[in-house]
Amino acid sequence: MKANHSHKGTAKYIVGEVKRFDQKNEMFKRARWDPRLQADAKRFYTTVYPKNKKGYMLKDLALRDAAWYIEDVFARGCRIHNSGLLSWERKAQDAGCVPTDLKLEIHDPREMSQDIKKVAKLFGASLVGITELDRRWIYSHTFDSVTHEYKELEVPEGYQYAVVMAFEMEYNLVKASPTWLAAGTEGVEYSRMPFTASMLAQFIRDLGYKAIPCGNDTAISIPLAIDAGLGELGRNGLLITKEFGPRVRIAKVLTDLPLVPDEPADFGVTRFCEVCMRCATNCPSQAIMRGDRTTKPHDISNATGELKWPINAERCFAFWARNEGSCMNCIRVCPFNKSAGWLHDIARWLVKHTPWLDLFLVKVDDLFGYGKQTKPNFWSE
Repeated sequence: MKANHSHKGTAKYIVGEVKRFDQKNEMFKRARWDPRLQADAKRFYTTVYPKNKKGYMLKDLALRDAAWYIEDVFARGCRIHNSGLLSWERKAQDAGCVPTDLKLEIHDPREMSQDIKKVAKLFGASLVGITELDRRWIYSHTFDSVTHEYKELEVPEGYQYAVVMAFEMEYNLVKASPTWLAAGTEGVEYSRMPFTASMLAQFIRDLGYKAIPCGNDTAISIPLAIDAGLGELGRNGLLITKEFGPRVRIAKVLTDLPLVPDEPADFGVTRFCEVCMRCATNCPSQAIMRGDRTTKPHDISNATGELKWPINAERCFAFWARNEGSCMNCIRVCPFNKSAGWLHDIARWLVKHTPWLDLFLVKVDDLFGYGKQTKPNFWSE
């Protein structure tokens, strides 16, 4: 079964019926209720103690913990939707200075779209795109990681668009993966996500329109980001952006504000991933598929209906548990994961326009030593 590459955005990956994904089956949610995962879950979710090893010392652990503070305390989007900074509506006690009976008349949705992008970047987003809200990507149910409350999810009619934002993780810290230093830059962006999304949502509300800020909650981020033109789907199961490769985290704001969707991007990611294999080779848990794409899921943590390289989330989570923290090796070694520079811009151009050179570019990437783990020397820089 083949996808239709003449289609754009997520449509080029879809080959069957796409059913709304049940958030309860997302791996970090499953770890809370699936008996088969309890040993790894206990190891992952219990208190971690520092080690006498660079990248895993007390300062590294403290950095990781502090980086997640805004998400863990004020947003909790990784645990449940419609909470804290990511509440669907402004709370009555949080009175602002803009009268609630005002509404901006939008004469030019294209101009409004540019304004929204400017505001999102001012508030902290690295990349911003807009797409019509495809409701297939909204979770069918929500699951509270703390209370285990499980219920159907419906986003009210009228929310037509998703403003999707990508947040760049710090290049040199990602290179230290899978240490706790790398997890620190991950936490920073997870805390930046609700910070930015909540302010953008409030900006839209102050204009007189509805807005739902989301992190990992409410809807699946990667398909929305693909449709919003921020990137393509990689072998590692992540969004590959042209600017930062997979070195991003994603948030979004759903809204009824009249906007103009962006065109999906196509810069050769699928063809390149077919020959690269770097992430699959360097995955500590061998959770990333080799070979051709498939529609066959590994387990209930994989969505269905798309032709892709499904990730074995159980293997991935098992390594996270052993590591007592996250792993971003598949991001670290990805040839698209580069800092800005003219040489890397040329390489990206070649990937898009000369696919017959893809394997050669992978070998050059190896020759220059890109993707190798660097010493976790953040504190001595």
